[in-house]
Amino acid sequence: MADSSNSRESKRRKRSRRHNPDGTMTLIEHIYEFRRRLGFALLAIVAGGVLGFLWFSNRVGPIPSLGDLVTGPYCAIPADKRFPKDPPCRLLQTVPFEAFMIQLKVGLTAGAVLFSPVWLYQLWAFIAPGLYSRERRYALTFVGFASALFALGAVLAYVLVPFALEILVNFGGDAFDTWFTGDKYVSFVLSLLLIFGVSFEVPLLVIMLNRVGVVSYAQLSKWRRGLIFIAFVFAAFVTPADPFSMLALAGALTLLLELALQVTRIHDKRKARRRGEEDWDKLADDEPAPFDYVPSTIDDESDTASGGRKTNIDDIT
Repeated sequence: MADSSNSRESKRRKRSRRHNPDGTMTLIEHIYEFRRRLGFALLAIVAGGVLGFLWFSNRVGPIPSLGDLVTGPYCAIPADKRFPKDPPCRLLQTVPFEAFMIQLKVGLTAGAVLFSPVWLYQLWAFIAPGLYSRERRYALTFVGFASALFALGAVLAYVLVPFALEILVNFGGDAFDTWFTGDKYVSFVLSLLLIFGVSFEVPLLVIMLNRVGVVSYAQLSKWRRGLIFIAFVFAAFVTPADPFSMLALAGALTLLLELALQVTRIHDKRKARRRGEEDWDKLADDEPAPFDYVPSTIDDESDTASGGRKTNIDDIT
């Protein structure tokens, strides 16, 4: 029993960044680590889903219930365009347990969003040992901005849902009354939130591609008109059949793309200035770059990882 306990403790120590700073593991250890991180992430999502399920029917202080937040855009439609017209505003349940499944779906979605720092950290903790220090810094920045942009896109979509619904329900004129089934309506709202949230990640992707040297500001500035055209075409395909949400998404993407282009312009100017100060552009094609780099032994790398600083070509470039 003692040997088994010592073996588990040894494996745990090998997975620890404090005892294993360079993250070296065997394939089996990587699989075990992935299983552990995945388990923690799933537990976080399940815990968030339980809280979201309870939140669906209950207010939390001044915060309205999740059910009120979801049905809010539908209830914002003028009463003469809804069915039934008399209050309270209700959705239609057509099959048994449809309301339960909707509450479960919305609760899990809200829980995954609220607990996203937990499962994103588990993902980060799994891949971080294989990254250089600069890459870790960029990854953390990327995750932070990606979360903020996704939330911004989802909030914009939520604000636009009532206007989109009002336009869509007016297509039939007076020949139709609108009574959404709960499942169809919730799927419509969640898909619109997802579309706007993911779309707002595109400018961040452009910036990251520029950071790693795939595209430059000079190239992007030549493609500006084409990128704006693609943004409008993309918005027309992914949004519902109303011009309001299409123009809102296309306009937001255009502004974000222009902001991303200005960020790449500043980055390329700084990069060109550094290269000019180092005079690397004046080197001949067959002349080696003046790197002050001495390869280290495995023992030196271990000592450096424990407390010192390791010189790395990736840090120089």
